[in-house]
Amino acid sequence: MRVEVVLPGSLADLAGGTRHLQVDPDGTTLGAVLDAVAARHPVLGRRIRDEAGAVRRFVNVYVDGEDARWQGGLATAVRDGAVVQVLPSVAGGS
Repeated sequence: MRVEVVLPGSLADLAGGTRHLQVDPDGTTLGAVLDAVAARHPVLGRRIRDEAGAVRRFVNVYVDGEDARWQGGLATAVRDGAVVQVLPSVAGGS
């Protein structure tokens, strides 16, 4: 199974400068996809997930355009050819 992980520019540096990663997870869940990302890019993995393995609360993850928080979190099903997008929250104001 192959999954594309799309990163914003702010995280691409942690993945060798690429914004599109192709990963072959050892399972069919979002957790397995993020495990595969962390195995290849440990610093990126730590930016996405905390020490307990949970997605950090300031990071939004989408599987085929759907927010994974509302689809089952790390247990969200991921199909072959899926696109997983990782977006850190942006805070700001005037």
